[in-house]
Amino acid sequence: MKISAKAEYACLALAELALRHERGQPTSLKVIADKHAISQAFLMQIFLQLKGAKLVQSVRGATGGYQLARPPKQIPLGEIIDVIDGAANESFALGSVPPTPVVRALVDVWRQVRRAERSVLETVTLGDLILLARDGGSGDYQI
Repeated sequence: MKISAKAEYACLALAELALRHERGQPTSLKVIADKHAISQAFLMQIFLQLKGAKLVQSVRGATGGYQLARPPKQIPLGEIIDVIDGAANESFALGSVPPTPVVRALVDVWRQVRRAERSVLETVTLGDLILLARDGGSGDYQI
């Protein structure tokens, strides 16, 4: 599975919102951009998609910004990636060659790998990510 840079930045930005979720205060894109050295204009593009998918909500005003629309434990990383990159397709380069037993076996292995990757992304939430970050990043998610 290839995860785009845009989806990685979306996960990072939402993790930042998850860190601040308990305080209930919105966070500006400038704060996120400055902290992680990401272009604020690029973050704006990302947040328009995230807002459209109802993963974040905006708060207007001098102390406005963005907040998670749901608790961090209810937002899996896979959902964020799907919003930004779209759902993964099931096509393989081997689909264009004759379906020999070896080709079918390889395609089956590739499907298993994708299912395992997808399982991790659907299981790990922003809440889990925050706990992992607080523990020093030593978590072990097995595929």
